[in-house]
Amino acid sequence: MKTYLIKNAQLVNEGQIFASDVYVRNGRIERIAPSIDLPADEVIDATGKYLLPGVIDDQVHFREPGLTHKANIFTESRAAVAGGVTTFMEMPNTVPNATTQELLADKYAVGASTSLANHSFFMGATNDNLEEVLKTDPKTVCGIKIFMGSSTGNMLVDNQETLGRIFREAPMLIAVHCEDEETIRRNQKIYDEKYGEDIPMHCHPEIRDEEACYKSSNMAIALAKENNTRLHILHISTEEELELFRNDIPLAEKRITSEVCVHHLYFDKDDYATLGAQIKCNPAIKEKRHKAALLAALLDNKLDIIATDHAPHTWEEKQNLYKKAPSGLPLVQHALPVMLEFFKEGKISLERVVEKMSHAPAICFQIEGRGYLREGYWADLVLVDLDKEQTVSKENVLYKCGWSPFEGKTFYSVVTHTFVSGHLAYANGEFNEAQMGQRLSFER
Repeated sequence: MKTYLIKNAQLVNEGQIFASDVYVRNGRIERIAPSIDLPADEVIDATGKYLLPGVIDDQVHFREPGLTHKANIFTESRAAVAGGVTTFMEMPNTVPNATTQELLADKYAVGASTSLANHSFFMGATNDNLEEVLKTDPKTVCGIKIFMGSSTGNMLVDNQETLGRIFREAPMLIAVHCEDEETIRRNQKIYDEKYGEDIPMHCHPEIRDEEACYKSSNMAIALAKENNTRLHILHISTEEELELFRNDIPLAEKRITSEVCVHHLYFDKDDYATLGAQIKCNPAIKEKRHKAALLAALLDNKLDIIATDHAPHTWEEKQNLYKKAPSGLPLVQHALPVMLEFFKEGKISLERVVEKMSHAPAICFQIEGRGYLREGYWADLVLVDLDKEQTVSKENVLYKCGWSPFEGKTFYSVVTHTFVSGHLAYANGEFNEAQMGQRLSFER
């Protein structure tokens, strides 16, 4: 592998910002020091730029296999890398669902050959695959995914006996999508009777409402406490749920953790008027009060991780009426730029952005050798220019679906370089696909 010397960067790491050089050899950070004078195959002058540990996105849907008309691991990992995301964890609701060890292995094989980013894939739970779930290796798989709410097809787990056994016997982290199916069905019936097939898009957060989220999250947490389960609740979207989480102990000691997604911090119910189905997702983007409360809880450590829940659909699919328009939006290319905008607006510090997007996922999932700028760690690195701007357009959107809810938005920070496991995968708009990302390992 090539050696790299990054000169004159401002490093953002472990609550500090400081000037330093970084030397990369054999895929790892070999040295961090104020001045390094070692021979290197390539020297990068990072004067005026900030060097961050690569973003670790613990929730994406890259659609392969079976839904590759929307996206695939190759296209979406490229978009991720261009946005400073060096590592992703992908969900099991593909076609077929990743609910057997064989099907899970198939996804890892695709990742090994086509993913420009580092990767892991969740094992999916159903009402009837418990034995397969319990075979999952905690050292090589990020977690077990349970849909406690029928967001996707037949992956709803609503059998109480099955849920109890998974929470009791799972050898690793369980990640859950929490929305109460009974509440959603009741609400859906009301809106069906009122509007028929033409339900306004802004009714989505009223159908998938605060009660549905709270009831399901509360149940998952009760199960976890009863069984001492390592539980991670995905995409918290309501102010009401925040009372369920703790901020009085270090993250590494928490048995119950949570994430918030970029779109729940950025958009609110008013945006349905202009974006419509583009921002239809599960759980729903809700009223403005929620995004303010979510940001405050993130800063207060009740919410632990920032993720994307990147979930692309084709533009044609999104043009349907409410009941047929699929839920999910593409985000992985623009998550870090959004958070850097929040920094520029004074809403969050750079140190906290790095903590919540890099350090915290590494701690939460016990990822080996990643998530920090440390000597000996894998060189997952992102250089950003905080004085450069880029306007999102169809011409620079890299998702296979070809669109973004941020089109027309100007971001005033740009990712210029992304290293993945010591390989310079992206530099100034150009990709180097000579080396793929690595499969994650976990210290469990």
